Amino acid sequence: MSGQDIESTPDTGPTPFELLGGEPGVRALVDRFYDLMALDERFAGILALHPTPLDGSRDKLFWFLCGWMGGPDLYIERFGHPRLRARHLPYPIASTERDQWLLCMAQAMADCDVPEPLLDRLLQSFASTADWMRNRPG
Repeated sequence: MSGQDIESTPDTGPTPFELLGGEPGVRALVDRFYDLMALDERFAGILALHPTPLDGSRDKLFWFLCGWMGGPDLYIERFGHPRLRARHLPYPIASTERDQWLLCMAQAMADCDVPEPLLDRLLQSFASTADWMRNRPG
């Protein structure tokens, strides 16, 4: 996410995209993530940063994660290079927003029964990128 896809780590096994069950698995994860964001008060801060309805955000994260996890480059086909940090600069992201995003994604992965080794691997990569996305002090 910060310039290196999760699937490009030295690994000869299946990609995270494959381990999640392809597009249906990634879609389920993204949908659970946004459902939690909309329903759980702990995530009100990051929910407020998103346009309503959340459909466009759901699709963009789904398209991005498919390619980032080693599947088809759906996001790049539509929009070109993700330029994550540049695209997020208009939104105030500090430690609070980073932590809310990570907690919401961790809960979504747990709810989707992402297996422990993959969950840990994804959380580590998400944490690194989420920290890099901060653009405000705190």
